[in-house]
Amino acid sequence: ELKALGVVESFSVSSLIEAADAAVKATPVQLVSIHLAMAIGGKGFVSLTGDVASVQEAVEVAAGVIQRKGLLVEKVVIPRPRREIVREFV
Repeated sequence: ELKALGVVESFSVSSLIEAADAAVKATPVQLVSIHLAMAIGGKGFVSLTGDVASVQEAVEVAAGVIQRKGLLVEKVVIPRPRREIVREFV
């Protein structure tokens, strides 16, 4: 069951894996999925779930890791995602 949904997108697969690791170690969230190497550019995204505060913190941790390398594309937290969105991530 997804509570809040957090998504962080990166231009780099390796920075995304590092960021996902940091986020789940630093906060009480669950990793939903990691999508790697989308298209030729190597972009990817990680999705996380948990309570809203934990997901917000996890997204900031992950985005911080990626942003320090100048590779952050976007980040978002959706407090109560609709079921249609949830189906795309599970």
